[in-house]
Amino acid sequence: MKSRIVAGILGILLGSFGIHKFYLGKIWQGILYLLFSWTGIPGIIGLIEGILYLVKTDEEFHAKYSK
Repeated sequence: MKSRIVAGILGILLGSFGIHKFYLGKIWQGILYLLFSWTGIPGIIGLIEGILYLVKTDEEFHAKYSK
């Protein structure tokens, strides 16, 4: 099971490189974040996603991201 706390922190700190996507098993999305990391856009999206991961309940997070 993936931890929402770890995913949130990775999204906030390393979101521009897509590390949180790799952690959640979304390899292609992680690669897209890496390819566009020079633009800064993945960093903003990663920050937002990291915050969203942290405000979800454990049940909501696991229902969406655990497979």
